[in-house]
Amino acid sequence: MRLFALRGATTVDANDREKILAATEELLREILDRNTLSTDDVVSCIFSMTEDLDAEFPAVAARTLGFNQVPLLCTREIPVPGALPQVIRILMHFYADPAHETKHVYLREAAKLRADLSGAQ
Repeated sequence: MRLFALRGATTVDANDREKILAATEELLREILDRNTLSTDDVVSCIFSMTEDLDAEFPAVAARTLGFNQVPLLCTREIPVPGALPQVIRILMHFYADPAHETKHVYLREAAKLRADLSGAQ
């Protein structure tokens, strides 16, 4: 097994607890599905949100999906003028077969952030 890292992001249309949790859950499920991973493969996750989001920690959604033994960290994105608002990002570290082809996942408006990454759409 080899250690990998992948990126992902999604957006919400309001600073609302349920919307943050639902969008984070959708992003995590899509990451696990596209990369054929289980929570047992995951080493750690770092979540960040733009400063216009503070209604809930995205890690709460991860815990409900079974990321109970995975270290999770939530932080703020740098508030760069003109940056896409209402974004939830993730950096996930995981173990997989050395031949694994990492599929980064960018959903909703966040697809604009890294259209250059294979599998980002």
